[in-house]
This record gives sequence, structure tokens and C-alpha cells, in this order.
Amino acid sequence: MIKSMTGFGHGSAEGEGLKVRVDIRTVNNRFLDVHTRMPQDLASLEITLKKQIQAALKRGRADVTISIEQVREAKFEINKPLVSGYLKALGELKADFGLEGSPSLELLAKLPGAMQVSQDQEQLDKALVSTVTAAVSEALISLGTMRSAEGQELADDLGARLDAIEHALPIVEEHATELPSVYREKLLKKLQDIVPASSIDETRLAQEAVMLADRCDISEEIARLKSHIVQMREILRTDEEAGKRLDFILQEMNREANTILSKSNDLAITDAAIVIKTEVEKLREQAQNVE
Repeated sequence: MIKSMTGFGHGSAEGEGLKVRVDIRTVNNRFLDVHTRMPQDLASLEITLKKQIQAALKRGRADVTISIEQVREAKFEINKPLVSGYLKALGELKADFGLEGSPSLELLAKLPGAMQVSQDQEQLDKALVSTVTAAVSEALISLGTMRSAEGQELADDLGARLDAIEHALPIVEEHATELPSVYREKLLKKLQDIVPASSIDETRLAQEAVMLADRCDISEEIARLKSHIVQMREILRTDEEAGKRLDFILQEMNREANTILSKSNDLAITDAAIVIKTEVEKLREQAQNVE
């Protein structure tokens, strides 16, 4: 079944001393466009996470927000040589210029490079990586469920509009078969207004009527519309990416409807063709939501 491009998914996972929350919102977009917002600590994971998301989604803009709600206590290392050199320099400054006072702990804590995260904390460990990817997986499953549900609603609406087109096509077909006789009557009436009835060549009149009907023949357009409807119904049942295929077929259906309108001046055919064109336009609008 087709999927909608719009949806929301939430996932969370807990690891060693941390809890990760992931929210994914998706909206319509011609191509897949993934945007992430995450703590700086996860910057090295961005490419991996984008690949994980790209494997699950085909089209649409995805806004991914990742937050670490709880982290374990960080470990810091003191840069003792730096602090020692700083204090020595302050002592010399104090002695050389006769200054008083002593450096405070607050001053030393603000000293650039005096304290830094220990080396084992700079790299994301396996626990954090697995926790984040697990939360993303859960969010993608949640998102997929919502997109599938909306896809079912889209499929139902698209199917109903295809039904409306199918109901209008028999009217077009019925009146299309009557066109030669209709054109014959019109030609006969015009000729009778110009020349006496006895001078009219019935054979030539029939030939002209047939030639005119041929120029306005819409049987191919009707056949192609029927074929496109069958293709669309097949696509609506597929689990694969369908949006681009639907868009192409609907462009063709719109072209067929326009051709029917331009070829025929029969009122019944025109009315039915307008119904078809209107439904095709609505189909095209709805298909923009399909992944």
C-alpha cells in the first residue's frame, strides 16, 4: 500500500547512564531531504544516522531532532603543567611589580585548557552509539506506521476519484459512437440551407461525415485513459515508491482529457470530459502527498 510523505514518529532508548529521545517529522518534498538537530557530542554520528534514515525513507523532507535527556557524569583531566606555569608566571608578575593578592580557584577554572574532558570521553562509546541508533529505529517505525495509515486514506480517496472517472467514460464512449450520424445531420442541415435537397449527393455526404468524425475521433484517448486507470490502481496497491510514477501517469491522463475536450463539441462528451479533467486535477493534487 502507498505511503504518505507527511507524518511524525517518536522513539526513545536508554543506555548506560543516558536516555536518548528522537523525534522525526516529515512533510512533502520532491526528493529526500534530511535535516538533523542534535547535541554537539553526536556530531560524528550525523552521517551514520542520515544513512539510517535514508534507508527507511524515499521522498520528503525529514526534520530529525535528537536529544540526550540524561548523561553519565563526565570525567575531567587537569592540565597540571599549564596550571603550574600559569601560577609561576603570576608569582613573577607579583614579585616584579610589587603586586598583592593570589589567584582564586574561579580564575584558574576559567583558564583556557586548564581542564579538559578525559580522552575516553571524547569519542562516542559503543553504548551511546547503540542507544542513539535504537531510538532512531523506534522513531522510524512509529513514523512508518503513521505514514502507512495516512497512505491508506490517500489510496481510498484516489480510488474514489478513479471510480468517478470510470463512471464518466461510458458517457464519452456512447456519444463518441454517435458522432458520425450527428455530423451527418449537421452537414445535411447546412447543405439544405444552401442547395436544394434533390442536389445533395448522399454518398458524398456520408463520406464527409465520416472524414469529419475521423478527425474528431477520441477512441485512442479513451483507451489510454482506461489503461492509465488500471496502472494507477496497481500502483496504489504497491509498497514501493509510487509518488513519481503517479505524477507521470496523471500528467498523461490530463493530456488525454484535454484532447477529448478539444476534439469534440458534443455537449454530453464535453460535460463528461470536464468531470474527468476535474477529477484528474484533484488526483494530481492528492498524489503530491504520496511518497
